[in-house]
Amino acid sequence: MSSICWLAPTDGPDALPEPSLALAEPNGLLAAGGTLKPDWLLASYASGIFPWYEEGQPILWWCPDPRAVLWPDQLRISRSLRKTLSRSGFTVSADRAFDAVVSACAAPRHYTESTWITAEMAQAYQQLHRLGWAHSFETWQDDRLVGGLYGVAIGRVFFGESMFAKCSDASKIALVHAVDFLRAKDFELIDCQVPSEHMASLGAVNIPRALFLDHLRSMCRPDALPCSWSQDFARVQA
Repeated sequence: MSSICWLAPTDGPDALPEPSLALAEPNGLLAAGGTLKPDWLLASYASGIFPWYEEGQPILWWCPDPRAVLWPDQLRISRSLRKTLSRSGFTVSADRAFDAVVSACAAPRHYTESTWITAEMAQAYQQLHRLGWAHSFETWQDDRLVGGLYGVAIGRVFFGESMFAKCSDASKIALVHAVDFLRAKDFELIDCQVPSEHMASLGAVNIPRALFLDHLRSMCRPDALPCSWSQDFARVQA
């Protein structure tokens, strides 16, 4: 495919094209337009497609090749992170502060003022959270939110969206607890979307898009039900 597919807001999510039709450059760009309604987001994730765009752009839909994934049993915990996990002062929870986690993830980073988590995007995932499909993991220090992550859970796959940290290792602490939690719930795959050095250092690997889509067909079962994960965790020692 030499150009992307343009979608109308009145289209249904079945109008999204096959992921194999995504562009090679920019890697994975598949379509533009459509909406961020829950049925669109759930259908797109289960098909290996995710939205990613900046303010002023149309909604852009992506399915890159290769795909970065983290197998829960292959989480890599460095020696320094093990030391951090053993210290007192940090607590972790799930689904206690979803909106605050999304807001923190959307805040400007030290290397850029732009953000892809637009107000429209934040509202869409907050609605998914209220419906029981989107979840957050939070790291707290003295009752202050210092790190966290959020994503979408369908079947046995957790589709990670974004992370943030306001102090060293805070997002990694949330991830360690998230992986432990997901493993206990028999989740088999964590989608990291695009390759990054940060996630690679934690054990993420790149797999061909075709293989990733094969996994989704068996792991994103159609009878999956949404639920709340709200809880506080006992401290996990690495």
